[in-house]
Amino acid sequence: SSSSSSSSSSSSTPSHQSAQHYVVYMGGSFGRDAEIGDIKIAESAHLQLLSTIIPSEERERVSVGHVYHHAFRGFSALLTPAEASLLSGHEEVISVFPDRNLKLHTTRSWDFLNEESGVSSSNYFHYQHMYNASTDIIIGMIDTGIWPESPSFRDEGIGEIPRRWKGVCMEGYDFKKSNCNRKLIGARYYTYQSVPIEASDTTMRKSSNSPRDHDSHGTHTASTAAGAGVANASYYGLARGTARGGSPSARLAVYKACTVDNCASSTILKAIDDAVRDGVDIISISLGMDFESDFLSDPIAIGAFHANQMGVMVVCAAGNSGPDPYTVVNTAPWIFTVAASNIDRDFESTLLLGNGKSFKGSGITLSNLTSSSQYPLAFAGDVAAEFTPPSEASNCYPGSLNRKKVAGKILVCVNNYPSIARKIKKLVVQDAGARGLIYISDVAKGVPFDSGAFPFTQIGENAGIQILKYINSTKKPTATILPTVAVQKFKPAPVVADFSSRGPGGLTENILKPDIMAPGVAILAANIQESEPGQDLVGKMPSQFAIKSGTSMACPHVTGAVAFIKSIHHLWTPSMIKSALMTTAIIADNTGRVLTNSSADSAN
Repeated sequence: SSSSSSSSSSSSTPSHQSAQHYVVYMGGSFGRDAEIGDIKIAESAHLQLLSTIIPSEERERVSVGHVYHHAFRGFSALLTPAEASLLSGHEEVISVFPDRNLKLHTTRSWDFLNEESGVSSSNYFHYQHMYNASTDIIIGMIDTGIWPESPSFRDEGIGEIPRRWKGVCMEGYDFKKSNCNRKLIGARYYTYQSVPIEASDTTMRKSSNSPRDHDSHGTHTASTAAGAGVANASYYGLARGTARGGSPSARLAVYKACTVDNCASSTILKAIDDAVRDGVDIISISLGMDFESDFLSDPIAIGAFHANQMGVMVVCAAGNSGPDPYTVVNTAPWIFTVAASNIDRDFESTLLLGNGKSFKGSGITLSNLTSSSQYPLAFAGDVAAEFTPPSEASNCYPGSLNRKKVAGKILVCVNNYPSIARKIKKLVVQDAGARGLIYISDVAKGVPFDSGAFPFTQIGENAGIQILKYINSTKKPTATILPTVAVQKFKPAPVVADFSSRGPGGLTENILKPDIMAPGVAILAANIQESEPGQDLVGKMPSQFAIKSGTSMACPHVTGAVAFIKSIHHLWTPSMIKSALMTTAIIADNTGRVLTNSSADSAN
């Protein structure tokens, strides 16, 4: 490139600094059964290709990161923009695109789906036996890894591992081969990182060197798709019942392509390539780009295309950027794109005011406050820090509160600054010494926020007006927030979740996306046994099950349904299964009316 042609060994730094990781896509492979020797030959050819465009004085960059050879061909490498442009013109190359960081799209749900479809849970398992359902269906989960000790992944009653399985159970610093079993038959992780990890960040570095999940996202999604039945499951007593996946008899193979902050597109492609080679039947991907990308520079679209060609169905989350239109991702026609809904269970945290009035709010709070105790109540805008505009304080903006005025009080915050998430507001209020938080907003009210042990409730804006009037009507307003209770048979359900990304897809408006909707709000599923930051349940061990929301949670519901159908109809193609699910999906809620969205408008 022109920028490096005049560089000397002592002045090559500017060119080197402009280099970044790219993915080089070279089209279809010659089949999923490539041998090690074939891969070495391909890697040698890739190195030869790189040597023709990278200057000789920077020969250390003539190396490849990931090599793709089973489902499709290509590699990842460190290139300057000029080198990438030059390489994209090569006759063997289809596209070259930057290696971007993708985002994760973070029990009762299966019973709810069965009830809405007119199927009892007992009949669900009866159908499996009646139609001689196979237990040899293998689901590949591309996510943050797995917590193998969870009871959701025990292998009682499952037969020997299918002979066609070619995968591995990789050992890591905290993961042994014995952690795999007849249920969890494969586990891979990827040490090559295109996003640099600081040398001092030993936690992140260790997390990358094992299939073990240190985020809980992958464990939650895997158990939703194919977890074994676990009786008496709950989140610290909430949502108690039997937790199970959509296809409890299916096998799991996990591909840890993401850590907490690192989800490189080159690694996602490698995981898809490995999954196809290993012999999975279905790939579940609860992550995606921040925005819709051209298919030739979208790693999931590329990988899914070639997986689909080989008969492997790819199910993806639609994204969490709703409710605005044109926000859906993973829109390629060959991807099964999943939106999120609520189910007929809600989590209420009741607010009691000193004047005797009560309001049913939304939230998951495990506080120890009771109806017999009242605490001073204040509007956050009235307890602003010095030199802070009341508008910032009223929204619980970081650094906006006067700690002395806040201490011991329950605060009321509003939502005029939507960029400040509920989690941030809670941390700001908690750090200032408050006793609890009342959050007034209609945005995402149907998606209960988990505040841990800190008292929290979200109240709608109409009720919020009454709360503010009460504060202004008395010198010493008081309130308390009661611990959360689960409300069963909640109506209406399903409703399109507020956060669920909406269509149409910008690239193919004539192909409707998302394809289908599934439960993704407040879903109970398996959890890692490590404390999450901010979940300060003093004196309590981490729960074996967690409640999470997102299209990430909706995606594995569809994956489980796909696995169930595949277990009965072994020869059905991805398109046949997709058609079967879409044409039999319900189109009315549990009130008998047409499905609605979070604004109470008819969903389309």
